[in-house]
Amino acid sequence: MQHFRLSFVVTIVLLGLAAWWGFDHGGSAGLLQALWIAAVLGVLEVSLSFDNAVVNASVLRNWNAFWRKLFLTVGILVAVFGMRLLFPLLIVSVATGLGLVDVWHMAIANPDEYARHLTSKHAEVAAFGGAFLLLVFLNFLFDEEKELHWLGWIEEKVGTYGTSGLAILLTLLAVFGCMSLMPPERKLDVLVAGVVGVLVYVGVDWFSGLLEEEESDPSVGKMISQGSIGGFLYLEVLDASFSFDGVIGAFAITKDVVIIMLGLAIGAMFVRSLTVFLVHKGTLEQFVYLEHGAHYAIGILALIMFASVEYHIPEWFTGLSGVAFILVSLWSSVRYKRRQELHPAA
Repeated sequence: MQHFRLSFVVTIVLLGLAAWWGFDHGGSAGLLQALWIAAVLGVLEVSLSFDNAVVNASVLRNWNAFWRKLFLTVGILVAVFGMRLLFPLLIVSVATGLGLVDVWHMAIANPDEYARHLTSKHAEVAAFGGAFLLLVFLNFLFDEEKELHWLGWIEEKVGTYGTSGLAILLTLLAVFGCMSLMPPERKLDVLVAGVVGVLVYVGVDWFSGLLEEEESDPSVGKMISQGSIGGFLYLEVLDASFSFDGVIGAFAITKDVVIIMLGLAIGAMFVRSLTVFLVHKGTLEQFVYLEHGAHYAIGILALIMFASVEYHIPEWFTGLSGVAFILVSLWSSVRYKRRQELHPAA
C-alpha cells in the first residue's frame, strides 16, 4: 500500500476541494453530488488508463530513482494541470479565438457553451491521439527483437517483416480513412491533426535515439539507460493521448469543469502510483504477456478514436475493451508461467 499512500492523501485533499466547491455552489446537496461525481470520474479515469499504466511501467522499469521521482512529481503536475485543465482550455481558446482567462470564465459561468466548443474539436484531437497511439502499438508489434510473442508465429512473422516505415505508412492510411469520414470543410483540419500526431511520435522517437547515440560518454550512456528526457516526453504525450478521451467522457457526467479536473486528477494520480507499483513489484517480469495486452488495448483504443470522429463510441465500451485485453493477457501469462514450471526447458 505504500506505493498508493500519496495517491490516497491527494485523493482526500481533492475530494475536500470538490466538497467545498459543491457546497459553495449548491449547499449540502451540492456537496454530496460533487463528492460522488469526483469519485466516479476518478474510477472512470483509472478504467480508461489502466493499459496506459502498464505501458508506462514497461518504459519506467529501466529508469533510476531520479527519473521515477520526476515522473511522479513534475509528470503528475503536467498530467493534472496541463492535460486535464490547460489542454482543454487551449483547445477552446483556439476554437473561439478567446484568451485563456476568458475561456476559463466561460467554463465557470457558462459550462454548456464551454463543453460545446470543446467537443466541437473532438475529431481533430481524436485524429492526433489516434495517430500517436496507433504508432505506439504498431512499433511494439513490429519489434523483431521481442523474444515472446503472445499470438505465436503470426506475431513473430509480423515482427519480422514489419518496420517503422510500415508503421508510419499504415498510420497515415488510417488518418486518411479518418479524414474521409468528415464533411469537406473539416477534412483538412483532421488531416493536419493526424499528421501532427505522426510527427510528434517520430520527433520524440528521433530525440530519444539522438540521446542514445551519446553512449561514447559512459556517464551519459548510463543516464540514458536509466532514464532520459526523451522517454519522459514520450510518456507525457502518451498520457495526453489518453487523457482527452477521459475529458470528453467526463462531460457526459457533468459540465462542471472544476469537478472534472479534480475527479480526473484523482484517477491520474492512481494511474501514476499503479505504474510505480508495477515497476517495483516486477509485475511485468512475472506476467510476461501483460505488456502485450496493454499494447493491443492501445491499438484498439487508437482505432476507436479514429472511428469516434463520426460515430459515438460509449465510454463503457472503450474502458471494457482495454480491461478485456489486460485480463486475457494476465490469463495467458499465468498459463505460460505454469508451463515453464512444469517444463523448465521448454
